[in-house]
Amino acid sequence: MFDKILIANRGEIALRILRAAKELGIATVAVHSTADADAMHVKLADESVCIGPPPARDSYLNIPALLAACEITGADAIHPGYGFLSENARFAEILADHNIAFIGPKAEHIRIMGDKIEAKRTAKRLGIPCVPGSEGGITDDDEAMKVAREIGYPVLVKAASGGGGRGMKVARTEDDLSNALSTARQEAKAAFGDDAVYLEKYLEKPRHIEIQILGDGQGNAIHLGERDCSLQRRHQKVLEESPSPALNAEQRAEIGEICAAAMRELKYSGAGTIEFLYEDGNFYFIEMNTRIQVEHPVTEMITGIDLVNEQIRIAAGATLGIRQEDVRFEGAAIECRINAEHHATFRPSPGKIAYYHPPGGLGVRVDSAVYQGYTIPPNYDSLVGKLIVHGRNRTEALMRLRRSLDEFIVDGIDTTLPLFRTLVRNADVQNGAYDIHWLEKFLATGGMD
Repeated sequence: MFDKILIANRGEIALRILRAAKELGIATVAVHSTADADAMHVKLADESVCIGPPPARDSYLNIPALLAACEITGADAIHPGYGFLSENARFAEILADHNIAFIGPKAEHIRIMGDKIEAKRTAKRLGIPCVPGSEGGITDDDEAMKVAREIGYPVLVKAASGGGGRGMKVARTEDDLSNALSTARQEAKAAFGDDAVYLEKYLEKPRHIEIQILGDGQGNAIHLGERDCSLQRRHQKVLEESPSPALNAEQRAEIGEICAAAMRELKYSGAGTIEFLYEDGNFYFIEMNTRIQVEHPVTEMITGIDLVNEQIRIAAGATLGIRQEDVRFEGAAIECRINAEHHATFRPSPGKIAYYHPPGGLGVRVDSAVYQGYTIPPNYDSLVGKLIVHGRNRTEALMRLRRSLDEFIVDGIDTTLPLFRTLVRNADVQNGAYDIHWLEKFLATGGMD
């Protein structure tokens, strides 16, 4: 096992990793920018190192500074969390060159799955169902027109690198396609430094279903069920739940085993998430995230398995100690991502938290690194925290979520709490009758007016 883990992240995920390490008896090192000097994970870690000024490129993305922090503190492993360097294959290689363990998958797997075109090729080879589309990158408009006619309109133009909705455009007709290609290439180049794009069939009313997997890099892998992440705004997840209201146990077991078998063949190491669009009983692979997910607590709540603990154990060389038959799915869990944003305009609202009172009670979990008097800096994402609830069934979980949202108080800044208080009372949400387009339509038609 590791002696000391450096946490190369900030906010709630840094605190989450710190807690798991402490429960394993491992010393922790927090790194921080000057903007995060008063952060909770800095206060609670055994040691802390300032690695630069507020801009992420000069601090949390500063690989030499992170290596120096490891050398200063004697840390023998780094946990990257999510975002920042968590899916940077070169970072994993550099750590290996310096005999520092990367708590995540092999660099080659990060690289394969980070390239959307190569990820799709690999998924097909491993038997994972994929969305109909181009075999590789589209190099000219004539080729794009040919592929679009073969798979049928509407089609989705997507950036080969990156995500988050950037470099993603819908073309419903041939007239739309040329402009969609040009715009997507420009956005992809600006956001990711790579203007490669590819085409996929655009599904009209899909759900976003993702499968959580764990592998030990030694040919063992299991799945931990699905999360339904269909409530999204601008391709960013807002609310996640498990199990999905759209799946039954047979479907869950089938797609879960397909994913686990693929990871066994790949000899994947650590936690990962295979994401699908789901429509009319069919799953279509869209991408794989080779890291811990923001929404991982939903899976932890229904399985009782500590995913970060497992990441650390596996990275330290342990074999997977959980068999598929050991995994039990108990009840239902729902997570709300509460951001420092205006609930209707989504305008960022950094600033000082004047009063903070999180909810509590049976089946309620709040993953947050904020506290009363803490100032949310304007330099990073706007996540205040995650409210996760668990119930014996979905109805109980929804009622517990409703009660918890009403208890949650964050004063001094705007938050998206009012949005969730409205959503949890909406009939479509209560019935699980939503797809990935539902929330944007709800907001566009004045749902929060």
